[in-house]
Amino acid sequence: MTSPSQDERIRRTVAGTNLGNNRDSTRQHNLSTVLRLVHSMAGVSRAQLTRATGLNRSTIAALVGELVQLGLVVESNLDLAQQHGRPSIMIEPSRGALALSVNPDIDVVSVALVSLGGHIVNPVRFHTVRAPSVPEVVNIVKAVYSGMRTSLPAGHRIMGVGLAIPGLVDPVDGTVIEAPHLGWRDEPLAALLSDALKLPVIAANDAVVGARAQATFGAGRDVSDLVYLYGGASGIGGGVISGGRLISGATGFAGQLGHTHVRSGGAACTCGSSGCLEAEVTREELIAAVGLPAGETENLEEAVMEKLQQEGSQALRDIIERQVQLLAVGLKSVVNLLNPSMIVLGGFLRILDRAAPDALSEALRAPGTRGPRERVAIELAPLGEDPILVGAAELAFEPLIRNPAGFLRFHDDDADVPLSFA
Repeated sequence: MTSPSQDERIRRTVAGTNLGNNRDSTRQHNLSTVLRLVHSMAGVSRAQLTRATGLNRSTIAALVGELVQLGLVVESNLDLAQQHGRPSIMIEPSRGALALSVNPDIDVVSVALVSLGGHIVNPVRFHTVRAPSVPEVVNIVKAVYSGMRTSLPAGHRIMGVGLAIPGLVDPVDGTVIEAPHLGWRDEPLAALLSDALKLPVIAANDAVVGARAQATFGAGRDVSDLVYLYGGASGIGGGVISGGRLISGATGFAGQLGHTHVRSGGAACTCGSSGCLEAEVTREELIAAVGLPAGETENLEEAVMEKLQQEGSQALRDIIERQVQLLAVGLKSVVNLLNPSMIVLGGFLRILDRAAPDALSEALRAPGTRGPRERVAIELAPLGEDPILVGAAELAFEPLIRNPAGFLRFHDDDADVPLSFA
């Protein structure tokens, strides 16, 4: 797949928006568009902004100047890669504009600060001996956040909290409707965290926010139709980007790809069915096969790949072969239904593709077949929890990006939701 130029990626980002108007009534929209471009591209030149938006140079300069004053972007070195005319000033997202990302799971609570542009700052993985309760998650996050605040230099601002949940989340108020592996049902975690941290909190499913991160910054950055499939301690979830937009469904629950049926008469699933992908393809089976101690699960991929190089690894190879076959069944259904051009595998699902190179691709492209499976590519998300944490931050950044000046003005005037500390 040919990688498009940066100008082409910028054009796609702004496609379909109402650009090119210099009237004062569109200033908020134009300010939002410029900030979104700088954020998603992790830096662009003034010349690129001018070409992409159709706004004149003086308008771009004024918009950039306002974003600089708001502390959301910084002007840096000249764009020396520009081939014609004078080098243009580069505009980069400010590292001082931050979101707090939180991702609880059955054995760890991951917390990190993420700056505009998708840069992770001092991530913390707080291991637990069992699935944490909602009050325990609130206490853990509050303690970790308190420590993070004291280490940040003056001038940094926390815009809000993005909460990635391994389960179903009410898109209206962030209530965890059900996170079966955590034993949670109808838990107001978002509201409790907001009260504890005095920050706005937005929650969503972990795999869905992972898909968002992949589409904005990761393997699917230049792809309009992709499926992100994430395997973690709490099972397998998914997110779907179609036509460049995240599919949410009628009530916000689209993307439950872990419940794709892959085996008749299979293992019981938490959804009440049997033979679902997440019931048949599990991280725990791999952990047990390599004898990985509790608290070292982040090293699972390395441990599996190392074990496969040793004698006596046939039992592990059999497990991987079985999981690959069942994952292929699920992927065939996903591809036939959604016709993506790319599938991005994250979490422990990366291991299956690395341990059996080309097996999934070959299974999708059965000899003689044509149609949706013909050209789908399989890519691996970065190792670790980064896409989930980056995607969670996107939840917190979205209200800011939609209306930069209005968001900051509203929260600066709201004494109950302090955003700055110094």
